[in-house]
Amino acid sequence: MESNEKNGTRGPIRIEKSSAAIWRVFLDDPPLNLLGPAMIAELHQLVGQLEADEEVKVVIFESAVPDFFIAHVDLLQVGQGNDGVGSTGMAPWPDFLRRLEQAPFVTIGVLRGRARGVGSEFLQALDMRFASRERAWIAQIEVGCGIIPGGGGLDRLPRLIGRGRAIEAICGADDFDAPTAELYGWINRALPDDQLDNFVTRLANRISTFDRKAVAESKRIINERAGLATKDELNRTYARFLETLTWPATQARLAALMKRGLQTDIDFERDIANLMIET
Repeated sequence: MESNEKNGTRGPIRIEKSSAAIWRVFLDDPPLNLLGPAMIAELHQLVGQLEADEEVKVVIFESAVPDFFIAHVDLLQVGQGNDGVGSTGMAPWPDFLRRLEQAPFVTIGVLRGRARGVGSEFLQALDMRFASRERAWIAQIEVGCGIIPGGGGLDRLPRLIGRGRAIEAICGADDFDAPTAELYGWINRALPDDQLDNFVTRLANRISTFDRKAVAESKRIINERAGLATKDELNRTYARFLETLTWPATQARLAALMKRGLQTDIDFERDIANLMIET
């Protein structure tokens, strides 16, 4: 097992190598797993390590925080830690997601708890997503906060679930349980919670026995046929997202939500999809 502990301090991710071919990455920044500069930096560093490792075939992303995969972006630090560009010519966070999409290994998301906003967008960039039937919810809550999805939700989600369902999810800004997300195609499967880990482990172990070049080439051709969101689309959406943060109505709505417990009150965060409509 590899740890993210440095100089006696614990970072927001933890890495466990089940084997040379299978890496498990745990998002571990309680209580909410907010996506902030530290998590972006460590994930961006991780993708470079993965690309340099010619043995890795499967990477599994999951949360070590029971109620949250990623609650959402840290709204007090939006844009911080996202300066500069990576190898794709994009800022660190979209660069990380794009490199996972194009990587010569398979990525799997395991969803327990809530994946909202950028948490949902993270999962959309992975190759496969599997969720606990009883303990998983996914949402694009940005419109309910007065902003738009900026991390790929507007670009990837319509490709996954279609136009009408994407408008329902994004403009409705509501939580979707795992069975509904499975029906829509947002996730691959919703599995009973006590079967989820065994299913994903079996799938990862199965893929790890196959030739890496065959896996990588299959993924590359599927990417071509499926039509990934373009770099220009993603960059333009992110720029527009940053612009929405400056709107006076958005700032007022976010201030009201912060006052009620956004990013500080775990109970509020658990039920934000319902409570935000009262703002």
